[in-house]
Amino acid sequence: WAYDQRGFGGAPNRGVWSDPELSREDLRTVTALVRAVRPQARIAVAGESMGGALAISAFASSRPPAADSMVLLAPAVWGWSNQNVANRMALWTGARLLGSRSIEPPAFAVRHVRASDNVVELLRNGRDPRFILGSRIDSLHGLVSLMDEGALGLGNVQVPTLLAYGAHDMIVPRKAMLRTLQRVGDREGLVTAYYPDGWHILNRDMNAERLMADVEAWVTGRGLPSEPA
Repeated sequence: WAYDQRGFGGAPNRGVWSDPELSREDLRTVTALVRAVRPQARIAVAGESMGGALAISAFASSRPPAADSMVLLAPAVWGWSNQNVANRMALWTGARLLGSRSIEPPAFAVRHVRASDNVVELLRNGRDPRFILGSRIDSLHGLVSLMDEGALGLGNVQVPTLLAYGAHDMIVPRKAMLRTLQRVGDREGLVTAYYPDGWHILNRDMNAERLMADVEAWVTGRGLPSEPA
């Protein structure tokens, strides 16, 4: 099952940032409904990018979702603790002065930033009427706060976790991911998978089959096929 988070896709209040606790409660509710329909199934919550940050914050809370494991695909962990001072000051000031104003990054700043090597998928995303091109300043502020919850909360997750990250990820900086994993240390139940040919949208990359095979194997209790024996 998949659903749109509040403020995204076909969910209400598109483009408006919602209280993350409401989104965490949505995840708990969806997971509980799936558990009720499939009581004997092995349930894994998969979170991609921002969804990964939300999943971490939910599983690190005092009321984690009723799932058996968690899969994180390039989780967004570029929070306040992983931002430089200039970024923190600019976003903090902008959120208070501009608030609900929407902005789009200038073309020169994103011309060479790609989320995947799958050009067809990138074109499809860009033409999707539900794709949000411009973001409100207060939404960006909320996103960075949620990413910080993800970065700081990963070590408090109790369920087995698979974290996948690609070498070509241009959305979640490598330094932010390394700092997050260093902060976590040798957490029991945390398995990391690094893809030398992977980008940010790992499950849509040209070599996504490798990731999919790893996720399927890990969820069912087997080793990762991409790792040498």
